[in-house]
Amino acid sequence: MFLLVPSGIAAATISRARLTGMEWRHARKQAALTAADVRTGLSINPIIPKVPGIALVQVVAIDGHVLAASPSARTLPVLSTLRPTPERPQLDVQACHPDPTGCLRLSAVLAGPSRGSPVVYAAGRAPGLVSTGFFDTFFAVQVAILIALTAWTTWQVTGRTLRPVESISRELGEINIGDLSSRVSEPPGDDEIARLARTVNATLDRLAVSRGSLERMLDRQRRFASDASHELRTPLAGLRAQLEEAQLHPAESDVPAVLKSALSDVDRLQSISTDLLLLARLGAATSEELLLIDLAELVRAEVTRGASACRRTYLNLEPGVRVRALPAHLHRVLGNLLDNARRHARTGVWIDVRLLGHLAELVVTDDGDGIPPDHRDLVFNRFTRLDTARSRTHGGTGLGLAIASEIAQVYGGTLCVADSPAGGARFVLRLPAACD
Repeated sequence: MFLLVPSGIAAATISRARLTGMEWRHARKQAALTAADVRTGLSINPIIPKVPGIALVQVVAIDGHVLAASPSARTLPVLSTLRPTPERPQLDVQACHPDPTGCLRLSAVLAGPSRGSPVVYAAGRAPGLVSTGFFDTFFAVQVAILIALTAWTTWQVTGRTLRPVESISRELGEINIGDLSSRVSEPPGDDEIARLARTVNATLDRLAVSRGSLERMLDRQRRFASDASHELRTPLAGLRAQLEEAQLHPAESDVPAVLKSALSDVDRLQSISTDLLLLARLGAATSEELLLIDLAELVRAEVTRGASACRRTYLNLEPGVRVRALPAHLHRVLGNLLDNARRHARTGVWIDVRLLGHLAELVVTDDGDGIPPDHRDLVFNRFTRLDTARSRTHGGTGLGLAIASEIAQVYGGTLCVADSPAGGARFVLRLPAACD
């Protein structure tokens, strides 16, 4: 729009100059022809104009007397008082008269070489359309109309272009954080607005997934807090009951038995607290703290530690299978798996270590009763006990397999239950193998 005003003014100036120049060229031509006739002594009264558009021609003597005129100029006063000189024998001028003559484009030519020679005036009326004032007004109005039309067109195009953006903004504003299932409308095509709508919907998809993950995590935390409080409350309640009984009836209390039971409850509280702290600290280790661990050596050390167990342990260990982890974490995983296998095995436990591509695999198998397929995912939940024979007093904390599974996930691995050839449970731990 800022280019239209100077462009319109330039066009108006050029057009006006071209029209005015053309009229004066015609006037000069007619004046020159008539002056030539005067010099040759031809009878030129009345003067017959020979150039189109030039109807007013007069030959005026030095005293202002009209010697000859064209039919249209016969009744008019002298067209101009301007007199050329021998130094400037031809002059152009625009003259406006208050009478009906109006504005003229006039050329004056000296018919002879002396100052007293007659002057030939040839003129054409300046039509209102091309007169200076009207011409300027016309182009000013034209530029104003053009600017207004351009502004209206720009407003329409901009409004039509931004309408989808307004729709996206309105629909996005109506989406509630409590319900991220709604999406904004995607206009057809592959322009910037269509890509914006797709980006907004993709962002909403990610927010919905993140919100779902957060809700599941919060739900697990709530259930975990509820289970943990229940697990801690049970030994605390038992310990308190025994101590209050001993305090109320000191003479009838068996102090050694009370102390033994109290220590058992304290041990259980300590075990639960230790497991809860371990769960809370998982994933806090930095890469600088991780060590290169040979799984075969880890298994031999753990089996030796529990050599007094009544179940035989069979080893099939591929050497050189190593992972990067904290030794305490892997000892805890293997210890939990071995304790679980020995507790349920009938005759023995089998441990295999091998390298599968870029994964290190550790398998612990027993020949016990096994785990039903529909319960295999449940064993990794916190405070889950599938064995009804195991009580909170004689069993574990209910966190062992949950801790083992979360440790595997911390190191980018998995822990799952598979079918066992021996008929019992078969726990498969897979971790990324360490590169040499």
